[in-house]
Amino acid sequence: MELSEALKMIEPASSEAYDAAYQHWKSLGKPLYSLGLLEADVCRIAAMRGTPAVTLAKPGLIIMCADNGVVAEGVSQVGQEATTSVTENFTHRGSCVTIMADYAGVDIFPVDIGVNHIFNNPGIIDRKIAMGTKNMTQGPAMTRAEAERALAVGIDMAGQLAAAGYDILATGEMGIGNTTTSSAVLSVLLHEPAEKMTGKGSGLTRAGMQRKIGAIKRAVEVNKPDPDDALDVLAKVGGFDIAGMAGVFLGGAAFHLPVLIDGVISATAALVAKRICPAAGDYMLASHCSKEPAGQLVLQALGLRAPLQADMCLGEGTGAVAYLPVLRLGLAVYNEMGTYADARLADYTELEEKI
Repeated sequence: MELSEALKMIEPASSEAYDAAYQHWKSLGKPLYSLGLLEADVCRIAAMRGTPAVTLAKPGLIIMCADNGVVAEGVSQVGQEATTSVTENFTHRGSCVTIMADYAGVDIFPVDIGVNHIFNNPGIIDRKIAMGTKNMTQGPAMTRAEAERALAVGIDMAGQLAAAGYDILATGEMGIGNTTTSSAVLSVLLHEPAEKMTGKGSGLTRAGMQRKIGAIKRAVEVNKPDPDDALDVLAKVGGFDIAGMAGVFLGGAAFHLPVLIDGVISATAALVAKRICPAAGDYMLASHCSKEPAGQLVLQALGLRAPLQADMCLGEGTGAVAYLPVLRLGLAVYNEMGTYADARLADYTELEEKI
């Protein structure tokens, strides 16, 4: 599906369904608002789906995998071969997120959207745009047309899973160098210095951090991305993985599916999607706050609060998968608990709106 077509399908989430879910929470035989963000997220899912009858029976995790040309600048502890290896591991129980997803009951869909390797693995979905992006310190990471194609991959993946009956999506990524590209995108979109947006990623020495910050500064200076044009920023200093995830957020909105944000790279993609289409923000849910420096800042820019505070920064969708069982616990109360009337109890008095 073309980007323009998906954007026409996106509309604000239903305030009527939100209010109905909110009133249902208030009727349950427990202290008002006592499940906090779990209650708010169930109400938001009701709004996204357009009905207070909320289910989370079939979750799917889409992992966008791609290489980034900026690794040539020494911004990562390991080389691009790690992207290939971990992408392969997503097809069996060989990565952190596959083990977690197995326990959480989440189906995984690894997508090769730009890995610098030709796979012979039927478990990897081949939607390759190119063999990785170009070195953004020397020119645009990708063309605008390539960025739009990558967005379309994510939109199509969301549409396919919606058609297959999935009722919530999670986003993940794998791509050596993508903490550099996400930091560059956030630096431009949030008008913040590179130093404030940049962390150690998978681990860097002090000298490595300086190379990373320097690469981001050069990329921004060389390409001069327009902060008022998220697609321009994405193309010039982003990555195929970020673009693919941004497409999942747009596709989720188009097909009325909630989409869980993972860590700071996934949140960067969410911010790109929301800047492209503000209404898409209605269909995003935070999972955890990454311990990367930009973690809290990007969630604030999205207007979201993270239910989990676990100092995670692994990526792959691990934080999103970790939140799903917790969210389902809250939903179990929403769907199964009796009301004050059922228990012949007096209702709690409304003192303050909390969710």
